[in-house]
Amino acid sequence: MKRCIVCGEALGRDGFLLTLTNQPSGAQNIPLQDELTQDNGMDLPMIQCSACGLIQLECEPVPYFRDTIRAGGVSTTAAQLRREQYRHFIDLCGLKGKKIVEVGCGQGEFLDILSEFPVDAYGIEHKPELVEIGRKKGLNISSGFTETADTVIEGAPFDAFLSFNFIEHQPAPNTMLRCIYRNLTENGCGLITAPSMDYILHHSSYYELMRDHIAYYSEETLRFLLNRNGFTVIESTTVNRDTLSMIVKKRSMTDVSGLTAVRSSLSDALGKYVSSRQQKGSKIAVWGASHQAFAALSTADISQEIAYIIDSAPFKQGRYSPATHIPIVAPNAYFEDPVDCILIIAPGYTNEIADVIRDKFGHSVEIAAIRTDSIELL
Repeated sequence: MKRCIVCGEALGRDGFLLTLTNQPSGAQNIPLQDELTQDNGMDLPMIQCSACGLIQLECEPVPYFRDTIRAGGVSTTAAQLRREQYRHFIDLCGLKGKKIVEVGCGQGEFLDILSEFPVDAYGIEHKPELVEIGRKKGLNISSGFTETADTVIEGAPFDAFLSFNFIEHQPAPNTMLRCIYRNLTENGCGLITAPSMDYILHHSSYYELMRDHIAYYSEETLRFLLNRNGFTVIESTTVNRDTLSMIVKKRSMTDVSGLTAVRSSLSDALGKYVSSRQQKGSKIAVWGASHQAFAALSTADISQEIAYIIDSAPFKQGRYSPATHIPIVAPNAYFEDPVDCILIIAPGYTNEIADVIRDKFGHSVEIAAIRTDSIELL
């Protein structure tokens, strides 16, 4: 069964939209007269993924999907659009003096324009003839393709990437984007465009549909694809009426230094609290057989100094805390084995539990509670 090229969900018949009948087998390799008997139209079923929403063709990609062929060259309109995009992209992402690679650069039509700006322009292209043409123009183009996620692009790492109407040709867009991601610097960013399915649907432009474009991205599905592969969309616009344009940045890894710091400081605070009470000959219990208590006690290494854990839930009583193996008892166990101090570790219920302790055990018991990374006397 065919699966979605983005999310991998099985494409069932319930996602069938329509069949484009008797369509060209490709927009390139136009037949000569003596080739007409071998040229036949083909049917192209169009299916939408029920999971991620991507509209795609149920067929094999064209043989030349790795190649970037811009048969029309670069028009004045396209050249001006690229200059405007480059200027904005470079300013927004602070790319002056930085390395930028165009993935699928053809013979370097847009690299020529990029060279007008104060950046180091690179390109990668699969088709050897196009690479040779670009190099003869003095452009820094390497031969290759984002074949695997760990493919290294010559000249990497780059500070930014460009991809112009190339992703819609790709049968493995995740692989392409993961490869690009791994060839960027830590704070790398990118500018990517694709034909807009939103535009096609709004104008019912059926003639925009062709086998070469194996996937048809809306603003929503292109954003999903980029997010799925480690990029955050920082700007999304429509250019030239019918083209999605997104500026993205590599998603930063979550900063967990605060968790590490609190883990260390709370463990120290627990250790100091228990030690100070032991020096006075006090006996200590914990109230709350919660996951927070289990985690705090296991990292503080104070389990031997805790008499027991009190919890009102009957299904927890008679058991032991994970990792630290402290017995869990009912509140009435206090009367058989009294303690001098009760440390509450049940965020959200601290004040309620403190009132219960005072009501049941009196005011001679010291009550303390964890407050983020410290111990507070109540």
